[in-house]
Amino acid sequence: MLGALGMLILGITWHSRSPFVERIAPLGWILTGFFFFNDTGKYLEDSDLVLTIMSAACLPAAIGISIWEKRCRRKEESDALHWFRGAIFYAGFPYMLIAHVPWLNILAIWFVAWQSGLFLSFAGLGGITMGETWVNTTNGSVLWSEWTGNKWFIAQPMAEHPFHTELLLADGTALGINFVLACTAIQSMIIFVGATVVLDIDIRKRIRALIITLPVIHILNLFRNAGLIWLHHTYEGWNWLGLTMFDFGHLYASRVASLGAMFLMAIILFELLPSLHRNVLVLMSPLGVDAGLPEIQDQSSSGEDRLQV
Repeated sequence: MLGALGMLILGITWHSRSPFVERIAPLGWILTGFFFFNDTGKYLEDSDLVLTIMSAACLPAAIGISIWEKRCRRKEESDALHWFRGAIFYAGFPYMLIAHVPWLNILAIWFVAWQSGLFLSFAGLGGITMGETWVNTTNGSVLWSEWTGNKWFIAQPMAEHPFHTELLLADGTALGINFVLACTAIQSMIIFVGATVVLDIDIRKRIRALIITLPVIHILNLFRNAGLIWLHHTYEGWNWLGLTMFDFGHLYASRVASLGAMFLMAIILFELLPSLHRNVLVLMSPLGVDAGLPEIQDQSSSGEDRLQV
């Protein structure tokens, strides 16, 4: 609830240019940062070093941004922070909705799990099918078809990864890999959606950017999922420093590849949308990144981004 309230405040202050309303933006940043920071202990228990560090940094970063909001005087900084509020709202709020509406959660899992199995057929590991879908409650797991909880909104405490679908080999044997919402790459796609839709540019440029990025991310994620399943099945006995092939691929190798792909996608978007590049550099200026760009003017009427030096 605190996370939803924080994002809602950021959304309201993005839609309103009233100085009086924008005064509550720092509160939105702190609540949103605390929401993500709250997962630090969970990732630490899972020995997930990458997400532990990223989650732990959310609250200090949010506090720093809230202070920046209060002290901001320069127009380019004010514009970048205003864009960032909208990006967080339009990325975070839809994802929270999908995560907390069981039917949306399940449909996303089924869609990606089915397509990942289809991709495996091209690698010679055909016959991968979806098995039962389970609901992980605090009292144990129960079949989706037998779950009596609210299937339109999660209104009760749930375990981590509340919904998952099993994968089965052709003979019906469990593969040992379950698909959860995190396997769908919705998180990655929604980041680009949020960053793009709130730009004050021609709608055709926004649509063009999303058409380029979202299908590519989806296809790359299918390759990632299919690759992890193939590695797990082919090198089942492999072990290195206590890590199985699946753990190594899932926790480290695939994340390095995913971050590299996201970086390349961001570069493409920066070329298409210079104003997005400007905002990102301004927000990175406290880290010592030089944001000394030429003034960028997005012409919404002509659909052209022009650099004016």
